[in-house]
Amino acid sequence: MDRELFDHFLRDDTRRGPTPDDAFTGAAGGAACGDLSRLSLTVDGGRIASVTFDTEGCGATRAATAAVAEAIEGATVLEAARVSVDDAEGLLGGLAPAKRHAAQLATDALHRALSAAAASSLPLDPTTAHRGGPDSPASITSEGGRGRSPERVAVAVSGGVDSAVAALLERERGADVVAITVKLWADPETDGTKACCSPEAVLGARAVAHSLDIPHFTLDLEADFRRRVVERWVEGYAEGQTPNPCILCNGEVRLAAMLDLAQRLDATRLLTGHYARIVEDAEGPLLAAGADAAKDQSYMLAALPPDLLSRLGFPLTDMTKDEVRAVAARHGLSVAKKPESQDLCFLAGQGKTGFLRRHGNLVDREGAVVDRSGRTLGRHRGHHNFTVGQRRGIGVSLNEPGYVVATDAVANTVTVGTREDLETRRIHVRDAVLHRDGARVDNVRLRYHSATLPATVGAAAPGRHDALELELDEPFTAASPGQTAVLMDGETIVGHGTIAR
Repeated sequence: MDRELFDHFLRDDTRRGPTPDDAFTGAAGGAACGDLSRLSLTVDGGRIASVTFDTEGCGATRAATAAVAEAIEGATVLEAARVSVDDAEGLLGGLAPAKRHAAQLATDALHRALSAAAASSLPLDPTTAHRGGPDSPASITSEGGRGRSPERVAVAVSGGVDSAVAALLERERGADVVAITVKLWADPETDGTKACCSPEAVLGARAVAHSLDIPHFTLDLEADFRRRVVERWVEGYAEGQTPNPCILCNGEVRLAAMLDLAQRLDATRLLTGHYARIVEDAEGPLLAAGADAAKDQSYMLAALPPDLLSRLGFPLTDMTKDEVRAVAARHGLSVAKKPESQDLCFLAGQGKTGFLRRHGNLVDREGAVVDRSGRTLGRHRGHHNFTVGQRRGIGVSLNEPGYVVATDAVANTVTVGTREDLETRRIHVRDAVLHRDGARVDNVRLRYHSATLPATVGAAAPGRHDALELELDEPFTAASPGQTAVLMDGETIVGHGTIAR
């Protein structure tokens, strides 16, 4: 630690004072540790026009916050987004290990203020606000004086290996890369270390971005995500369906919001670490399956409107997961061996039943388990605990393996039958969208990672349809109401809809 620097910032009251009405404020710390850093900034023309701060607790927190406030005043928003914990510590000439939390708090407060700015409608990088030279206020980072790259791209960075490698590849290509992470869910009952869009994931993603010397922004979409995704997911289970929230989130919430921020950052495109492709036909771009069939994620992106695809890109299109991990290891990325998150982000580390009870008031309610003739075979604790196609945990036995073939939310019954009872060659789809003429549909995917099936829709014009009917060339087992049917022409997605009863 440089004692002279530390004492200077400890006594610095230059930027302490009232917060302007139009300021964006971020705070970190509080009761748990006793130290608090609060930082407010105003933005004008993509540049930080003024900064005020306040702190509680130890002198190190006050000094670190004052140092960060001085460093970013007059900098562009993009330059401020490059400030890492190491940068904040370096402004004081280093900190003892026991005091490093002060740099963490000051940095967290800054990035939460930047998150508030990111959620606004302000342009964050006009043409006059590019990176400064060696004497600019933001030269605290290792490349603060580097000139503007030919193309600026935004990369959706989640903190996992795929998005990290996508950002790395774009940086190596020579692009001017900006990282964007969305926060979707914060819940004490959720294991944030296993969720892709938790506060813990945000910190991990920021660390990855800063390790690549890339500016990082966080978009807090939790309120929108709760209303448009989680509440609809809970409602679906209450109605006896099995909804797919990831498709809804990708199609309506997070990617559109990140594209909006990318545009305000003057980025030409938003790139993600998804394994998928974008192809062109005579009418424009469409989504298609990725090269690695084992990791193809086009199903989860199926609800993306085609008009967004022209501004999206997938740098991992032609790579396999093993190749991606090899690139990460070769470049020493800390996430090279990080396991993938498996749960829904709002369910990570907790059970579906408990979540539905707490967030949807779906309490256990005893009902009948019946066969297809209506004969009672046993009892269950609530229809929402079952899904069509389920085999284990039914609680009754048949002369052959039994499956859930239907649930009835009104009667609170669960109907069981044989595998043959689940098979169908006709799928009813509601709330369907066709991007191309229905005559182009020649196969359908009815479940994530399931094989596609030959199918036809018949005469149906492009656009929205309340209902469509799919005819399958071969039987499919356990088409679950609420899941998504992805309509395809070869490997290209030309529409989607929700499987109806």
